[in-house]
Amino acid sequence: MSSARSKSMVMSEVSRGSCRPASPSLQEGALKAGWLKKQRSIMKNWQLRWFVLRSDQLYFYKDEEETKPQGCIPLQGCQVNELTANPDEPGRHLFEIVPGGTGEKDRAPISHESFLLMANSQNDMDDWVKAIRRVIWAPFGGGIFGQRLEDTVQYEKKFGPRLAPLLVEQCVDFIRERGLDEEGLFRMPGQANLVRELQEAFDCGDKPLFDSNTDVHTVASLLKLYLRELPEPRALGAPELWRWGGGWRRPARD
Repeated sequence: MSSARSKSMVMSEVSRGSCRPASPSLQEGALKAGWLKKQRSIMKNWQLRWFVLRSDQLYFYKDEEETKPQGCIPLQGCQVNELTANPDEPGRHLFEIVPGGTGEKDRAPISHESFLLMANSQNDMDDWVKAIRRVIWAPFGGGIFGQRLEDTVQYEKKFGPRLAPLLVEQCVDFIRERGLDEEGLFRMPGQANLVRELQEAFDCGDKPLFDSNTDVHTVASLLKLYLRELPEPRALGAPELWRWGGGWRRPARD
């Protein structure tokens, strides 16, 4: 791991003047909470801390009972990245929060360096990365995986009237055009790496287009992933999905 990626913020750096007062109740207004290890900048050892994600900041506490945070990480203007696993160090699920990446020219410069965190498992790390990314990118139309359906649609209405998120419309249109005769549609998995790339692009506020080289099973897998991660998955059943897609049905076969 490079020295740049191994850097983290000293506790005094992240707590001095950058954190708003936390709620007396750790769970009040929390978007996510749980145990993570954070790397100290000088000794490079790891500290187990209770982290609470709120609004645009990530607070950390000595334990679950503490009401005063030891510090916090301002997330506005940052990006979060998973680090490639080191086969020589199994069980180290690392991700970092680094300044820059939202593309906002008028944003004030971030004064801290990267912040290195370790989760207990791959699933736990994935959940944290998605939750933090959602907080960072939601103001710019991203962070839609795991976001409330109403919030996504409300934001996208600024680009024109719509009943469904742009991702849903785009996926359904592509499937209508190229996938109605495809065997195993919604059963066969798509290209996992490409699904992940597309998810990250949509989550970062981009609107990637599918072209003639895009595999229809990949698009179907992306759509299923979006539906699975909705906080209220029952809001998007198959009838509603097909209605938004123009009422398509698989052609009858002889």
